[in-house]
Amino acid sequence: MKERLPCEFFLVRYVPDVVKGEFTNIGVLLREAGNAADGAKTENAVVRFTRDWSRVRCMDADADIGLLESLEGEIAERLRMSATDPKPVLALLQDTLSNSVQISEARASLAESIPAELEQLMRMYVEPLKVKLARQRSGRAVIAGAMRSEFEQAGVWGMMRKRIAASLYTRAGDPMKIDCGYRADGADGMIRMFQAVSLEGDVEAAKGLAYSAPRLREGVLRVESARLELTAVVESPRAVSDAEDEAMERYRFGVDAMEQQEIQVVTIADLARVAEMARAELRV
Repeated sequence: MKERLPCEFFLVRYVPDVVKGEFTNIGVLLREAGNAADGAKTENAVVRFTRDWSRVRCMDADADIGLLESLEGEIAERLRMSATDPKPVLALLQDTLSNSVQISEARASLAESIPAELEQLMRMYVEPLKVKLARQRSGRAVIAGAMRSEFEQAGVWGMMRKRIAASLYTRAGDPMKIDCGYRADGADGMIRMFQAVSLEGDVEAAKGLAYSAPRLREGVLRVESARLELTAVVESPRAVSDAEDEAMERYRFGVDAMEQQEIQVVTIADLARVAEMARAELRV
């Protein structure tokens, strides 16, 4: 039998009201308790946050999800910079995190491997309702999840801006948030933004993005001195092709509405190519 790795893990918790003390686990930080027996360098510490923020939103409707998502990348970067001894980094995080985000005391575990143990801990402590939630997730949530997964696999998710406020470029009070984006590395410095848009039920999201596109481009040019390429990620036509004719007509209407406003429309099947382009432009 393969010898198991002695590890310790910490739960990352969101605590919207410190006085009440209520919290929900949003992530796991896992590290090996010691180096490999042969002295070889090991992957000492990894962190992962949830991909489904529904429980956080239930506890705190005003939670800054973009800030929480960016925190995962910040912790991962600090761990990479101190790969030989992450303990000081953990102590620093304990001291510097706000009261609304806390790290639990260390708990021991024995792992077959770091990736396998991380998956297990996420299922046990962070996403215990994963199977039930997966059945309920559809439409935009599925598209957004696929988009994030592809960008993560390409190694660029941590370098991207998330939940970009349209009001930065349009006008105060605009509630729209763009899922993610980045500035391409090059002479022109084009800014690319990506939005998950579901055409499965209705086309209101597509119409809203089409309406906002010209103002977003003008604002990005004014504020960032750069051109904006806006991309909508939608379901494959196959997802609605077996439905009634009216559903397919709505799908085509939504695509046409966005393309008329010079929004690039790609499907989930195109995400690997999009992520590879991002990897090349960000020079990862």
